[in-house]
Amino acid sequence: MPSDELLPIGEVARLTGVNPVTLRAWERRYGLIKPQRTPKGHRLYSQDQVQRVQAALCWLERGAAISQVRELLDGSTNTPPTLQGEWGERIEQMITATTRLAQRPLDQLLNQMMALYPAVTVCERLLLPLLEALTSRWQTHFDARLEQVFFHTWLRSKLGARVYHDGQSLTGPCILLARTDDTPFDTEFWLCAWLLSSNGHHLEILEWSVEPRQLRLAVDRLRPHTLLLHLGRRPDLTALGRALRETNVKKLLGGSTVTLHEAELRALPLTDLYLFDSPQAALRRFQQP
Repeated sequence: MPSDELLPIGEVARLTGVNPVTLRAWERRYGLIKPQRTPKGHRLYSQDQVQRVQAALCWLERGAAISQVRELLDGSTNTPPTLQGEWGERIEQMITATTRLAQRPLDQLLNQMMALYPAVTVCERLLLPLLEALTSRWQTHFDARLEQVFFHTWLRSKLGARVYHDGQSLTGPCILLARTDDTPFDTEFWLCAWLLSSNGHHLEILEWSVEPRQLRLAVDRLRPHTLLLHLGRRPDLTALGRALRETNVKKLLGGSTVTLHEAELRALPLTDLYLFDSPQAALRRFQQP
């Protein structure tokens, strides 16, 4: 592309495979990229910034944690980093275990960190950087599909067991956690469930997509204090707004695709509506007074 061409965030996501939520997180949390802004605040990326995203993916594929990438990109070294500290070591070990389809080492590594740190810390420092590194690897690796099936099956089992165990001691009004997408596994959906249950929130979970009318029926029957809905790629927001318009529950809608639908979501005729873009953001909403 021409050196002076500026690209919107959606085009950068298409070119690099890094979704817009992650691009914004790299900018806000890590200062990894610095897009320009239009007068209306929309992000535009130069060729240098697109190349920086692609370089970041290369470091992640080598096993670097996302928190290390800015220093690596800004430095003069062109050699793979020696990961320092406990988190980097664990990420390297879990990547290796995944490539070997070795479930027992994955269990042991995750159990160790869960025993030492709060769930949100494990999510932010271990699982999310691990998932970013694996996603980058799977973009080009010839065994990607096999590794994905193995890892996602393991992670679904692990997080599901934790959520089930936590739920045995929790009572009272629940959070109804649901999805609009029929993909087999949504990593952020289950990370969100785990963060909430580990922080003492009683959940009712609908893992598979239901139509808006059926979702309204679930709200009527379960009487949750909050509906937390993970949006897929093409949610029927018109039908959703119509079905939930008269429900007297807090509505927390979002997930990794929320930026694609933000304008439509804010235009829905819904009260008590909040948006989130990550599992941690969803948890913070419930921690606010």
